[in-house]
Amino acid sequence: MLNRSISKWEMVLLFINGIIGAGIFGLPSKAFKISGVYSIAAILVCAVAVFFIILCFAEVSSRFDKTGGPYLYAYSSFGPLPAFLTGWLLFLTRFITYAALINLLITYLAVFSPWFLQPSSRIISIVFITILLAFINHVGVKNSTRFNNVLTIAKLIPLFLFIIVGLFYIEPANFEVKEVPGFSSFSSTVLLLVFAFGGFESVLVNSGEVKNPAKNLPFALLLATTIIAILYVLIQTVSIGTLPTIGSSDKPLAEAAGLFIGKTGATIIAIGALFSITGTLNAIMLVGSRVPFALSEQQQFPKVFSYVHPRFNTPTWSLLLFMSITILVSITNSFLYAATISAIIRIMIYAIVCIALIKLRKKRADQTGYFKVRYGKAVAIVGLLITFWLLSSSKINEIRDVSIASAVGLIIYFVFEHYKKRKNEY
Repeated sequence: MLNRSISKWEMVLLFINGIIGAGIFGLPSKAFKISGVYSIAAILVCAVAVFFIILCFAEVSSRFDKTGGPYLYAYSSFGPLPAFLTGWLLFLTRFITYAALINLLITYLAVFSPWFLQPSSRIISIVFITILLAFINHVGVKNSTRFNNVLTIAKLIPLFLFIIVGLFYIEPANFEVKEVPGFSSFSSTVLLLVFAFGGFESVLVNSGEVKNPAKNLPFALLLATTIIAILYVLIQTVSIGTLPTIGSSDKPLAEAAGLFIGKTGATIIAIGALFSITGTLNAIMLVGSRVPFALSEQQQFPKVFSYVHPRFNTPTWSLLLFMSITILVSITNSFLYAATISAIIRIMIYAIVCIALIKLRKKRADQTGYFKVRYGKAVAIVGLLITFWLLSSSKINEIRDVSIASAVGLIIYFVFEHYKKRKNEY
């Protein structure tokens, strides 16, 4: 059995770490390029839209106290096959995201030393960093959450510094509305920003290691999302107000900080990006290694992956599996083909949880002691409509890639079911 050692405030930091990744260091320019000054309003609209989905997650997650997150919610609501596909897709997005981010981390490290640009150095760095993060997660979730706390605070300090100092250097003239974006452009900005709020769904996989999950999960989820929404609005405001060339900037925060703090400011932001990426990698390692464990707990994956180390109380073989896959995918760069499916899979998981809220209210009508959202069914329907809106913007190649990934998951599911059946016969 896994230890319940993640406290309420550690969960808040884990959510923040899981959501705020490397994207925030480049997102302001992308949003501004589409909607200009109205990108600030787009963040607010996006925050409201995501909040409906967050409320669904807050209620559904508070009903469960085991490891699994969306996989467990799907299993309880819809049965084994939909649950396995949910778990499989969740697992897939974790190592795809990890592979993309660790390669980005190596790119940032190359700014400090050209050694990282060498092919052999890149492989050595990927293997070393991944093994180190796996070791930290193996020797106990408490050590992992402490490490997560340090990295989260380390990534937030540069962002707070950017906001606090930058507010004094804002030029009102930069907020002049030169062109009002059309509905399509504004919607595209909102869609872009939705994914900046994503990642919380994966953190919920660790529910089995959270103290008093019925109370602490909703609290941490809602508070973390509120903090992040405020941060995003302030960062966008400072970026627009201090950087006249924001629309053409690849590193808007670093360039803006360079203007009002100098070279030191740009360096601080770059270091903050390194901490941000490393923190997100650690959160992915913690979460991703629990997905095979959760599948194994429900007898949908080989039993060996539900093994828990007697001393550290961590899922040893599940962690080793995740570590091995991430090293392989990160080194070979094969994640590039599948990376496009991450966004659409995330939206599918959102839709599943919104439906699960309605299903569980009927299926577990007598359950008490959970976080019950007022007008929950209406909130879930609004959340569903939002996911349909987001899915309607999906491209044909994204639908194709998700179909391929789902087909692979189905093959694994039926092969393992056949194996279990044959084993029981003997």
